[in-house]
Amino acid sequence: MAKPAVVVVGADKGGVGKTTVSRTLLDYFSANNVPTRAFDTESPRGTLKRFHPDITEIVDMTTTSDQMKIFDTLNATSPSVTVIDVRAGLLSPALASLRDIGFLDAAKAGQITFAVFHILGPSIASLDEIAETAGFMGGAKYFLVKNFINDTQFFQWDQATYQSYFNRIKDATELTIPKLNEMAYEQVEVSSVPFLKFVANKGINDEAANYSFVLRGYVRHWLANVWSEFDRIRLTDIVGSTKSGSRNS
Repeated sequence: MAKPAVVVVGADKGGVGKTTVSRTLLDYFSANNVPTRAFDTESPRGTLKRFHPDITEIVDMTTTSDQMKIFDTLNATSPSVTVIDVRAGLLSPALASLRDIGFLDAAKAGQITFAVFHILGPSIASLDEIAETAGFMGGAKYFLVKNFINDTQFFQWDQATYQSYFNRIKDATELTIPKLNEMAYEQVEVSSVPFLKFVANKGINDEAANYSFVLRGYVRHWLANVWSEFDRIRLTDIVGSTKSGSRNS
């Protein structure tokens, strides 16, 4: 049996586009035929579940019963990758919980593959999150994600200050998510379908749709750029998939 992989996507600050990144990850794994399930911690109302209802379950990660629902089933379920979309304000507490239940020790011991996609905002407060997160990253692949989906201006950071935070985590890797045309982004939101289905002009049940050719083109181009970042970090290799050559996009 393949070693289970857990990918946590989060930020302590809200409005930085973490669920957008989670959606691109689910599309990427789908296109690469990597079996994946997802947990949406925006309980009781889930945004990720709205776009990927078939593979997503809404959980309250602060409760022991829902932690059991996620982590007691890592070896018992067929999907090899578990994506957890952590709601705003919950990243540091979630990582502390993972430490307390022994998950981080299991990751350090190589029993579980653990990756964290930390979505950064433009403020120094976002950099302070890195300092808080650093202590939990011993057994993890750690990715700092600059997400430009909301017109974020990262040049507000002094580069030396940024590097002083960035260097606190050994082997941290930067990722850049480019900005998507606003009208295209809004149309996908209204359609409530994954980016992949929007590009393919399909509805939520794979029925034929009538999305704008222009807006589909914008989404296709943007998604290709996002996926090139995932390819660059060899994401399918990280999660232990041997099927990375079978992309069907």
